[in-house]
Amino acid sequence: MKRFLKTKDFAVSGEEFELLLDSELNMLRTHPQPKDLENYYDSEEYISHTDVAKTLVEKLYQQIKQYNLRKKIRLINKYTTSDKTLLDIGAGTGSFLESAKLSGWETYGIEPNKKARDLAINKGLELRENIDLLGKQGFQVITLWHVLEHLPDLELQINKIGSLLNRNGTLILAVPNFQSYDAKYYKEYWAAYDVPRHLSHFSQLSIKKLFAKNGMKVLRIKPMIFDSFYVSLLSEKYKCGKGNFLRAFLVGLKSNILAWKTKEYSSLLYVLKMDEKAF
Repeated sequence: MKRFLKTKDFAVSGEEFELLLDSELNMLRTHPQPKDLENYYDSEEYISHTDVAKTLVEKLYQQIKQYNLRKKIRLINKYTTSDKTLLDIGAGTGSFLESAKLSGWETYGIEPNKKARDLAINKGLELRENIDLLGKQGFQVITLWHVLEHLPDLELQINKIGSLLNRNGTLILAVPNFQSYDAKYYKEYWAAYDVPRHLSHFSQLSIKKLFAKNGMKVLRIKPMIFDSFYVSLLSEKYKCGKGNFLRAFLVGLKSNILAWKTKEYSSLLYVLKMDEKAF
């Protein structure tokens, strides 16, 4: 694998990392991948592990999160049967599972971060620390909202996730897209690289190939249009030392306009099912 670009951890440690191109899968891999990743999540600013809304970025994130929660519930309801079992991997503070539970779903969650799990407990949820603690139970819907990019031993984890999905179940995942305009514009400052917490960086082709190896096929790909604005705002902070709201808005807008034709949005949501041809 050859170097794609060099970037650094802007959020926590300031350490430098390389992104290496896996040309076979058309994806990037963070190098090196630290063995003890937990320390890189140990920050009050790591927003998905908190429910705070003090700064402009935090307030924007929480507002978008509430909007997205409603959309997520509508989406999973499209793929339910009489079996409304839901597993959310990387559940964070449990906001999505809380909403799903209120909508009649039997909810299960995985979240390795203790701080986030404790916040979920206050919402009446019980999250397990890792996927191996689930046993052999099957689920009708499994979701990973901006989580796949965090998983070490990616191919092994995808295999485990597939083994937990019911034969007619649905897998839904959202990931950043390093082939978007905002990724190309900000380059090493693109906030969605988020090294080393993000270990893998995906294209549409890489998602299709990775999951095809485990008997799953992509049914739908949907844009996540708000992500370009949020990511651009963070990227401005990393690039210039402060968030330039206007420029971030313009870059995010241009990214979405160009993606209307190219389909290369800042983040993409994938709906996958087991491929019956694989059996």
